[in-house]
Amino acid sequence: MNQPAAIQLSAVPARRRRYWGWRNSELGQSLVEFSLILPLMLVMLFALVDFGRGFYTWLVVTNAAREGARAAAVQSDNSTIDSKIYASFCNPYPSNCSLDPTKMTITKTNVQGARGSEATVDISYTFVFVTPVGSILQLIGGSNLAAPAISSHSAMRLE
Repeated sequence: MNQPAAIQLSAVPARRRRYWGWRNSELGQSLVEFSLILPLMLVMLFALVDFGRGFYTWLVVTNAAREGARAAAVQSDNSTIDSKIYASFCNPYPSNCSLDPTKMTITKTNVQGARGSEATVDISYTFVFVTPVGSILQLIGGSNLAAPAISSHSAMRLE
C-alpha cells in the first residue's frame, strides 16, 4: 500500500502544494531581515549627513569668530567687525550665505578699548537638522534629538 512520494503528492490539490512549497522555502527571509535592519541603516546614514553638516557649521562659526576678533584687535568699529564676520561665510552678503544669518547671535565686548586689553567675539548659531534623524530615533525607541546651538569664542589683544 505504500506508494512513492511523487504519487502521494499528486493526490494533493495544486493549491495546497503551492502553499507547502512556499511554507518550506526561504523566500520571505530576506524581506524580513531587510525590514529589521532598515531603521538602523537609515539612522546611521542620516546621522552621517547631519554630523558632516554640523562639523562644517562649527568650522564656519569658529572662523567667523576669529575673523571678528581680528577685526576688533586692529581697532575697527562695530559695523566693520560685523561686515568681516558676515564676509567670512557669505560670498556677497546677504545673497549667497552658507549659513542663515538670522539664526546667528553675535556678542562683542571691549571693541575699541584700551590698547593691550582683550577684545572678544562670541558667536552662537542655532543648528537645524536636515534629515529626520530625531524622528527615526524616537520611532526605534530612543529619545528625540534637539537641535544643538553651535557656539564659538575668540579673543585677541587690541593693537
